[in-house]
Amino acid sequence: MNDVRFSSAIHMLVMVSESNEPLPSVRLAESIGTNASYVRKIASSLQRAGIIEGRRGSSGYKLVRPASDITLLDVYEAVCETKDVAVFDLHQNPNDACIVGRHIRPVLQHVFSGISQAAARELASCRLSDCIGELAREIEDSDDAEDLAALKGAKL
Repeated sequence: MNDVRFSSAIHMLVMVSESNEPLPSVRLAESIGTNASYVRKIASSLQRAGIIEGRRGSSGYKLVRPASDITLLDVYEAVCETKDVAVFDLHQNPNDACIVGRHIRPVLQHVFSGISQAAARELASCRLSDCIGELAREIEDSDDAEDLAALKGAKL
């Protein structure tokens, strides 16, 4: 399954963090390339996790805590609504009449568990502020004066 909630949430949080004013769901949706109701659904999960705040009908969303205090694991757990990072899923119906089919699930569970634990450690070590710094470097490397001026003026 290819789930984009996580990347959409990071995109949203970077914008919210770097804006001088609260950002409404319509503006966030335009940047993400989705609709405002999808953004509000993600925002609801982020609000329950204490990452952002905003109210329906208000001027928009803002961070509750500094970007340097928000790990990507915090974001993943909020929007995926689980404490377990799952990189890969197991196929559901292996054939027990086959020797591989009978024994493959525990093998894959062991391998996938190790990969998921490594991913969780990596997400815990990366902060929203790291993504913001990387975005700034990307913009600077692009030599796009208009984007650089917008970022420095927080005109996202």
